[in-house]
Amino acid sequence: MPFVRISLRRGKSPEYLTALADTIQRALVETFDVPENDRFQAIHQHDENELIFDSSYLAGPRSNDFVYISITIGRPRTVEMKAALYRRLADLLAQSPGLRPEDVMIVISTSAPEDWSFGNGIAQMTDPDWRLRAAGGQR
Repeated sequence: MPFVRISLRRGKSPEYLTALADTIQRALVETFDVPENDRFQAIHQHDENELIFDSSYLAGPRSNDFVYISITIGRPRTVEMKAALYRRLADLLAQSPGLRPEDVMIVISTSAPEDWSFGNGIAQMTDPDWRLRAAGGQR
């Protein structure tokens, strides 16, 4: 049940944005125990003065292709799973859409089941059988 916010500078093609989003989902499925159909993403494109970052803080050098990926998850993951996700994302994004690992920043935030409502004004994940319904696509 991750929610992924992808922030980057404006100007990339629709194909680039699709590759970026698809690749992030692939890495989550492969390393983070996320079902394929559990996909919620928002892409935020910013003008140059709206996405501000240091070109070398703790990594880099970063270019104007810098992408910030914020992942909000409900269930905590192990340190090893997080490390695997970071590495896999960097590797896959280098392949498609061709993003340099230096330009990828990832932040993971954890929340509780009662912090999520997928619609209808209810917190679905507080129901003990929510995983069964999610697997079957039921509401």
